[in-house]
Amino acid sequence: MLHRPAPKRDFTAKILRALNLSLLIFFPLAWTAPLLRAGLLPLFGMTEISVLSGIKSLWETDIVLASIVVFFAVFAPIIKVIAVELTFSGYLPAKLKPAIFVLARLAMADIFLIAIYITLAKGLRIGRLDVAWGLYLFTACVLTALVISLCSRKGSTVADGVE
Repeated sequence: MLHRPAPKRDFTAKILRALNLSLLIFFPLAWTAPLLRAGLLPLFGMTEISVLSGIKSLWETDIVLASIVVFFAVFAPIIKVIAVELTFSGYLPAKLKPAIFVLARLAMADIFLIAIYITLAKGLRIGRLDVAWGLYLFTACVLTALVISLCSRKGSTVADGVE
């Protein structure tokens, strides 16, 4: 006898799956969106800094650090989104599911680093630093991916509701 999941659980799983797949659009948008506006003095123009412009600038000075940032800010979130989709569709082996949780934690490192940089820059009072809308979008993407990956972890029955 086939066991059919409850309609509410099935609906929740479909919503989580749709949110997860939407991150394939929103992460690249967040990488190009301005995270910060920085300037030396309020009278001069502010330079907008995005994830991609920051990586480009970093690549010119420190390739190793830029490579690490590319992995944590670009590749880790996308790999995690794909792994979660494979979990929802039933194609990810059970022994790899804990890796999704590890990737979720690694992707969070970006937000903490940016927060530390903002705190340091404002504390030193050198120039002006304003948070831009892209930081909120990037943070929302990372937190959404974290919640979705927690719901798809081993022991969660939400992913079992998707066929």
